[in-house]
Amino acid sequence: MQCPFCKAPDTRVIDSRMAEDGSQVRRRRECPVCFGRFTTFEKAQLSTPNVIKRSGDPEPFREDKLRQGIEHAIYKRPVTPEMVDHAIENVMRKMRATGEREVPSRQVGEWVMDELRDLDHVAYVRFASIYRSFEDVNAFREEIERLQTLPTPEQRKSQLPLIEAADKVVRKRPV
Repeated sequence: MQCPFCKAPDTRVIDSRMAEDGSQVRRRRECPVCFGRFTTFEKAQLSTPNVIKRSGDPEPFREDKLRQGIEHAIYKRPVTPEMVDHAIENVMRKMRATGEREVPSRQVGEWVMDELRDLDHVAYVRFASIYRSFEDVNAFREEIERLQTLPTPEQRKSQLPLIEAADKVVRKRPV
């Protein structure tokens, strides 16, 4: 890598560490010419599918647009930036996991609502009201009633270990 100070063509890595929960590599580098030290971060660059709008037109996926939509929903709600980052990463991971070149915007919206439902119920209803174009108060009421019948995020998290434990037992059985 080129030195940012003297533009020497090569630098050496002094130290490498995992960063951001293992999704990045932090490298400390030194220039053999000017002895300047600097840090670089290495992250895998994965391609994200295009989003097919309701009109049928494809559009490149924009993380900033996704973030803006979520931030509008969580406005003045007790949701941390880290929680938003995690939700965005989850949506993007689901998009990539489809293996498709194009994903319908409707599907992306459903994934966002899944994430918001776990973060904050008020933010979820705000997003759903715009995304699903609620026409009247009854639509709000129906969505809130549906939301109340679902298990809470804590309940769902406590259920996952039971499912995973059952899967392990099934896998250990001889076939």
